[in-house]
Amino acid sequence: VLGLLAPSLSRFFRGRTLDSEARRMVSLTRYGQARAVSEGIPMLMWIDTVRQAYGLEAEYSYTANDDKAVDYALDRDLGVEAQFVRRRTAESGMVRQDRRFGASVVQIRFQPDGFIGEQSPDLLRLSRLPGSGEVRQDDGAESIWIARSRNGLNYEIATNHWLDRKSTRLNSSH
Repeated sequence: VLGLLAPSLSRFFRGRTLDSEARRMVSLTRYGQARAVSEGIPMLMWIDTVRQAYGLEAEYSYTANDDKAVDYALDRDLGVEAQFVRRRTAESGMVRQDRRFGASVVQIRFQPDGFIGEQSPDLLRLSRLPGSGEVRQDDGAESIWIARSRNGLNYEIATNHWLDRKSTRLNSSH
């Protein structure tokens, strides 16, 4: 019986890990916004797409040492990527580079007034990476999208219906 159930349980727990990681990432965006407002200084949530890690800290130019900084490593079978969807001017479309972060790091900037910086990504995609010998099927079944809300004030886990509407609206505006 265990031999028959093992593959199903394995897929179940991998899915739970993906879901849990997405919820933790959304919670971190809310925490970053709350810290920015309460402390009155910008907060940066950084996402390293190569190291598969992310974290939150006060913007370096405001404080040299952030005792409340946090960082997380993704599970080894998970990956993250960021996408910029909205039209941007040349200046606002540039990703701000901090001397401590390399080119593989995307930043979400939470401003002291509670708004999210314009240069922050519109979508984050958490997905399960293929194991050895597996072929990645890009059907979205093993991905979770985290998107800026319609009003742009926060991030939320997007449903397929929400993504379909957003991509249709974005494609028609270009």
